[in-house]
Amino acid sequence: MHSHSSSTVSAPTAVTHPLDSLTADEIAAGRAVLDAAGLIGASTRFPNVLPVEPSKEAVAAFRPGDAIERRILFVILDTATGESAEAIVSVTTDEVVDYRPLGTAETPYGQPQYLLEEYERAEQIAKASPEWQAAMTRRGLADRMELAFCAPLAPGFFNRADEVGRRAIRSLTFLRNTPEDSPWSHPVEGLIVHIDLTRGEVIRVEDEGDVPVPELDGNYDAATVGPARTSLKPIEISQPEGPSFHVDGQAVEWENWSFRVGFNAREGLVLHEVGFRDGDEVRPVLSRASVPEMVVPYGDITPTRFWISYFDAGEYLLGKNANPLALGCDCLGVIHYFDGVVADDHGNPVTIPQVVCMHEEDYGILWKHTDLLGKAEVRRSRRLVVSYFSTIGNYDYGFFWYFYLDGTIQVEAKATGIVFAGAGVPGSTDPHATEIAPGLFAPVHQHLFCARLDVAIDGDRNSLAEVDVTGIPMGPENPYGNAFTWTTTPITRESESGRLANPATSRVWEITSSSRRNAVGRPTAFHLIPQPGATLMAQPESTVFGRATFATKHLWATQYDPAERFPAGDYPNAHAGGGGLPAWTAADRSLVDEDIVLWHVFGPTHIPRPEDWPIMPVDYSGFLFKPYGFLDRNPALDLPDGAATSSSCCGGGDGCTCGH
Repeated sequence: MHSHSSSTVSAPTAVTHPLDSLTADEIAAGRAVLDAAGLIGASTRFPNVLPVEPSKEAVAAFRPGDAIERRILFVILDTATGESAEAIVSVTTDEVVDYRPLGTAETPYGQPQYLLEEYERAEQIAKASPEWQAAMTRRGLADRMELAFCAPLAPGFFNRADEVGRRAIRSLTFLRNTPEDSPWSHPVEGLIVHIDLTRGEVIRVEDEGDVPVPELDGNYDAATVGPARTSLKPIEISQPEGPSFHVDGQAVEWENWSFRVGFNAREGLVLHEVGFRDGDEVRPVLSRASVPEMVVPYGDITPTRFWISYFDAGEYLLGKNANPLALGCDCLGVIHYFDGVVADDHGNPVTIPQVVCMHEEDYGILWKHTDLLGKAEVRRSRRLVVSYFSTIGNYDYGFFWYFYLDGTIQVEAKATGIVFAGAGVPGSTDPHATEIAPGLFAPVHQHLFCARLDVAIDGDRNSLAEVDVTGIPMGPENPYGNAFTWTTTPITRESESGRLANPATSRVWEITSSSRRNAVGRPTAFHLIPQPGATLMAQPESTVFGRATFATKHLWATQYDPAERFPAGDYPNAHAGGGGLPAWTAADRSLVDEDIVLWHVFGPTHIPRPEDWPIMPVDYSGFLFKPYGFLDRNPALDLPDGAATSSSCCGGGDGCTCGH
């Protein structure tokens, strides 16, 4: 079996476990229940459709063959009136079990996520506007209006009287020279169209400045770039006996790891019931893990961009915008794919084929030692990769979960795509944007992801602490000046949990079991090891600070509540702020011997560079979740000897070759 070999699994037609992802049949059945209840009309749309996950108690009690109740949350929008509601449908009993109108006329407002059809509608409204047409004509662009691209962009929140409570969207204009031309290199600076999607009308048009449109070729396809280099020799990845993982529906086993793969329209990839085998026992590590939100705030003060602070899950839906993955391009090796099922704007099921990719990768040396007699023992590392990619407008985001043989989990976000740029005077300077190509200026911005880790270190009763390496002043406790130690600070309540990373002290956060101890008598534990970066740079008085408060700290912790899923709240679109983590942690619940959820913020702060144009190389960010006394010894001692299993190892005996 060679690198082009793969196995593909389709979305299951039958549900065999309470945590299985929604199927196409279930979404269709749920929609039919709403239709029969008279809740669907000609102007009814569905911005978001999500599984209602069962309680932890129901999952724990489940045995194969038991009856499974399945429920679906439908967010309903009447595009004619702007009114919205949440309906929970049981597709087991074929009934609407809950219905709740969503108010958007009173603070803090908040709108459902955007429909895909609203992007096209926003462009149609903008282009039909006499004010937009006049602005284009005034700029000498009348003959380029047909090929113009009017990008639909979430508006933020600024309490403007003509926007409050309305389903608003903003539009910026970019030009194209041909229908296939990349528009991002031709921004029409200072032209902003503010749109009411419900009324189908322009609220107002801003037309500021007369900076020429950059005439840069921003295309990056092979035909534009020209002949590809021929110097790279092929790398072949083969697993002649197939992969080491085993898949049963959505349940995965790989070496000592086991977990369930899930997928939904908002969070994308979700992992359930992550456990690590220790002898004959599978010990729980995480009940549920996902990256449910990210915010992209811009640091520009121009009228064109000061309002930009996209919530790519809460406003646009990461899962609904996920990519079908291609063998040999997105994933390399012996691949197992999982399909994903989401609902379209009309509430009908849509299957995204091959949306989640799973494969193994070699990862160099895991452990090695050459003893005093010159004998070397070496074992190679390997990791299991579970990933998906989502495209939100100009940016593309990959979310990668790595499982290692030593019990470590790594989460990595890969940001790529096209940087969002405006026009400026070539050779000028701007304190908020860098010139990445002549006349093209890309503003400073951030990509702040938030991972949600429902931890379960040997069960649901856990505690949390912050661990720092600390120096000791010269004196009786440090007579030679060389000593240092570590300090452990318990985090006992939610009010104490808003924490910042500190690389100067190698700060980590420790999650300990309340019910199990290891061989040296200490509570079993995992460490969350951050890769520190800047938190939200916006000032406390700004509206984005209020809407994205979760991004102002690297770590939050809450006592588990199944309703607390999204760190900026359920509806951050046009929300006045204060939702999500700041509201939940105000309850100041105990974090000692409790079912704890960690919320970890990470991601790059991007000062764009010319090398990011016309398409950006991947920017990596993430963190580690690593056992620390969870196991009694190195769990990878029993790996096969590389010298005994490789045909190309160095120094391993008669069967080995080096460099041939």
